[in-house]
Amino acid sequence: MQTIEIKAAKRENLGKAATRELRKSGKVPSVLYGGKENIHFSAEDNEYRKLLYTPNVYIVNLNIDGTNYSAIIKDKQFHPVSGDLIHIDFLQVFEDKPVIIELPVKLVGLAEGVKAGGKLSLEQRKLKVKGLIKNLPDALEVDITNLGLGKGIQVGELNYEGLELLNAKNSVVAAVKLTRAARAAQQKD
Repeated sequence: MQTIEIKAAKRENLGKAATRELRKSGKVPSVLYGGKENIHFSAEDNEYRKLLYTPNVYIVNLNIDGTNYSAIIKDKQFHPVSGDLIHIDFLQVFEDKPVIIELPVKLVGLAEGVKAGGKLSLEQRKLKVKGLIKNLPDALEVDITNLGLGKGIQVGELNYEGLELLNAKNSVVAAVKLTRAARAAQQKD
C-alpha cells in the first residue's frame, strides 16, 4: 500500500474557541486514536488535500511534533454549506494487528458479455476487508474475462490471500447487464 506523510502539531487547547481559531487560521483539528492514548493535533488544510481528494487509499505517516505514527483515515467531517474539511479522525495501525478498511475495486479484462453487446456495471466501488497492513494491496483486482451476458460476480466468489472480505457474500460486485440491442440479438437466435 502507498504511504503519504503529513506534518502536524499537537493541540494544547481543546475547547470550542480554540478549535474555531484553528479553523480560521487554515488548520484542521484532528485526532489519532487506537494507540495507548488519544492524540489531538492539527495540520494545514492543504496537507490533507492530496490524501482526501483521490480514489486511492493510503497509509498515513503522521509526523506529530517529530514523532511518527502509522495510521489510516477512520472518519472525516465537512462543513455542510462550504464543503470545507472541518475535522478528521485517524486510527493508529500496527504491523501485527489486523485492520478493517475499505479498498477500491479494479476490474481486469474484457468481459465476454460486453463483447456480445452487454453493458458492464460496477456495483461496488469499494469493498470492506480485514487484514494486516503488510497484506493490503492498493486495489482489489477482479477478473471479469469470463463474465457472460446477464451474469455477475458476487463477493463470495472472490478470494484474496491474507485478507477477509467483510461485505455480504451474496452482494454483487460487477455484472454484465443485457442492453436492448443484446436482448434483440438474443431473440433473433
